[in-house]
Amino acid sequence: MSTTASPTSTLVPTGTWAVDPDHSQVDFRVRHMGIATVRGEFDAFRGTLVVGDGPADVTAEAVIEAASISTRNDDRDAHLRSADFLDAENHPSITFRSREVRATGADTFDIVGDLTMAGTTQSVTLHAEVSGLDTDPWGGERAGLSLSGSLSRKDFGMTFNQVLGSGNVLVADTVKIAIDLSLVRQAA
Repeated sequence: MSTTASPTSTLVPTGTWAVDPDHSQVDFRVRHMGIATVRGEFDAFRGTLVVGDGPADVTAEAVIEAASISTRNDDRDAHLRSADFLDAENHPSITFRSREVRATGADTFDIVGDLTMAGTTQSVTLHAEVSGLDTDPWGGERAGLSLSGSLSRKDFGMTFNQVLGSGNVLVADTVKIAIDLSLVRQAA
């Protein structure tokens, strides 16, 4: 990350940036029965990105409320909140804390961090792309980030499943993550 944005780069300038949840989205998708994809999102989350002088001086933190999961199916959502999956009653927050940020291109980087979900912490890498910088109508500086990655449910102790007659499983182990963030620069 650089200290300033140049006309040919959209890297995020130094400072503290807060997620604007009204203009951001945390989505996931997972294969169902080996033949379809179920998509969902989390409705309640917050996060910050602190950008220093270089990639070693960048930190990212996020908190997602596990009970805010939504797949547009009340029964499935209740099951996902249960001890079979997120165990939201005993572990109400999903957290991510970066450990390392590595530039991978002019406007792309990898964020390696610790994801804690359902009481288990594992290392996860998110691939990030800066999608732009602009000033909103109220004078606030904004940055857009798109992040993607995947994780294994089993790594977080989520082993619920059922083998079907075809040999497929009810729920795939791999969960794909897609996050689109609008960040607002905070006053110094």
